[in-house]
Amino acid sequence: MSKRERSSEDLPMDIRGLHAAYAGGLDPARVVEHVFDAIARVDDPGIFISLADRKSVRKAAQKLGRFDPKAKPLWGIPFAVKDNIDVAGLPTTAASPTFAYTPNANAHVVERLLAAGALMIGKTNLDQFAAGLVGVRTPYPVPLNAIDPSIVPGGSSSGSAVAVARELVAFALGTDTAGSGRVPAGLNNIVGLKPSVGAVSTMGVVPACRTLDCVSVFALTVDDAWQAYAVMAGRDETDPFSRPIALGALREPVPNPTIGLPRSQDLHFFGDGDAKAAWRAGLKVLEGLGARFVDIDMTPFFDTAALLYEGAWVAERYAAIRPIMERHREDVHPVTLQIIGKATGFSAADAFAGIYRLAELRRTVEPVLRGIDALAVPTAPCVPTLEEIRADPLGPNARLGTYTNFVNLLDLAGIAVPGPFRPDGRAAGITFIGQRGQDAALASLGRAFHAAAGTAMGATDRPLPPHEPLRPTAPEGYCELAVVGAHLSGMALNHEVRALGGIFLRASDTEASYKLYALPGGPPARPGLVRVAAGTGHPIATEVWALPIEGFGRFVAGIPAPLGIGTLLLADGTRPKGFLCETEAIRDAKHISSYGGWRAFTADQG
Repeated sequence: MSKRERSSEDLPMDIRGLHAAYAGGLDPARVVEHVFDAIARVDDPGIFISLADRKSVRKAAQKLGRFDPKAKPLWGIPFAVKDNIDVAGLPTTAASPTFAYTPNANAHVVERLLAAGALMIGKTNLDQFAAGLVGVRTPYPVPLNAIDPSIVPGGSSSGSAVAVARELVAFALGTDTAGSGRVPAGLNNIVGLKPSVGAVSTMGVVPACRTLDCVSVFALTVDDAWQAYAVMAGRDETDPFSRPIALGALREPVPNPTIGLPRSQDLHFFGDGDAKAAWRAGLKVLEGLGARFVDIDMTPFFDTAALLYEGAWVAERYAAIRPIMERHREDVHPVTLQIIGKATGFSAADAFAGIYRLAELRRTVEPVLRGIDALAVPTAPCVPTLEEIRADPLGPNARLGTYTNFVNLLDLAGIAVPGPFRPDGRAAGITFIGQRGQDAALASLGRAFHAAAGTAMGATDRPLPPHEPLRPTAPEGYCELAVVGAHLSGMALNHEVRALGGIFLRASDTEASYKLYALPGGPPARPGLVRVAAGTGHPIATEVWALPIEGFGRFVAGIPAPLGIGTLLLADGTRPKGFLCETEAIRDAKHISSYGGWRAFTADQG
């Protein structure tokens, strides 16, 4: 495994670490010098296609004013931009010198990051026109994989991923249409956050498939990726594909999450035993988080993936670069030309047939995803070497897209997170996938997984920073609800909370002012929580969920006697509404407070 060379001034390159240094008096101009010196020291000409002027970036740092991370949440944070995203004054090439132009304005997403105090360092290399998952389809030098230079860096956002893994920047923008924000993350031991389609504006982005494109984020930690995403996200009235998607917030993951896994016949590692071993090690990490696994039939997901390059969607890629395909075909990378050139074989009727088929597949997978907290898949089911790609430019690339190509077509969100390394020392990881708008829940799960996996950050030997405690409250328009029985995560009635738009917030015991009883009757079996004098009861485990106010009303209306809703006193000092029981109902009930909660009691009952 390759390790980053250390400089005499070894600055942290995560947002929290840099902000702590700034709060202690570090001059951001020194960080700028450090970054440019590190780029020269790494000496990999394939990472960046162009760099910002060092003096200009230093001046931008000096103009930030007093350190104020509340007003500017990315104050002094260096970042890089994939070179199919516009940065004013720097060429946008999309890895095609013939296509290159110099924009006068920043892409919408770049403008938001700069306004938040981030410092733009340079434009990064990519698979030409973002068509590829290997990172070698470029007329420029190929970026070296940060962990093992004998394997592909992953594409199409290769330069951005390597820049982050080598700690040249704190985060970098990629794009993701078919996996380009996830595969490079998995192969370079970093986080790759792929937002819900439309959550981040694509104005000023060279399209690949405009109806599917996302601007993605690479970072060393989930916290950093989320912080950048929170700045980037938001409706853009100038972008017809922008959609209002509630961002949410990082929180503790759902206890005992239900994780969907590809069933055994749908797990493909293409003879890569080390990839399979890393996947199994990752599942052990999830088990340690209390995950419950269910098998998922991946057939409709794979059928969806086939539409991307074997169906009319390849014509959308053709439409994005039609002038150069028709006038300068000789300047298109030969593999890119081979892929996108197939578009001329499809008709308008084929396009509509594809749209109809996709609608059917989306409807098929909807109930599957509603029944789980996340679908977990290998980020990269195999690790192609540069030699293998030279021998076969198409086959290994297609294999890398096995678990990525369907995500945007199905209008899903995803995040790739580092996991246990492969036995051969190469990086591996897991991608968590969920429904549109579930970005925060997926990132929260990924955050816990990354911490439990215990891998270092990127190509460094730095451990992950200790987690800061998360105490999210209910979003505006939501009401907190504490559940104690069958509505707990993973239990028989939890689906009722989720169906009403419930969001898990936190787990907390009650104060020692309650007793818990197993009520007669059922199914399902139900507990009764009764308040008693302070100090005479027991701490009882609860989960606090947030429900939309309308959903909360519908939920309460359906609660049968002898249960009701009151205000619970929790040990964390909060006072959410929650389940209580009429004292008359416990006459023939079994006192079970000594178990500390309903989950422990039911587990003991077998």
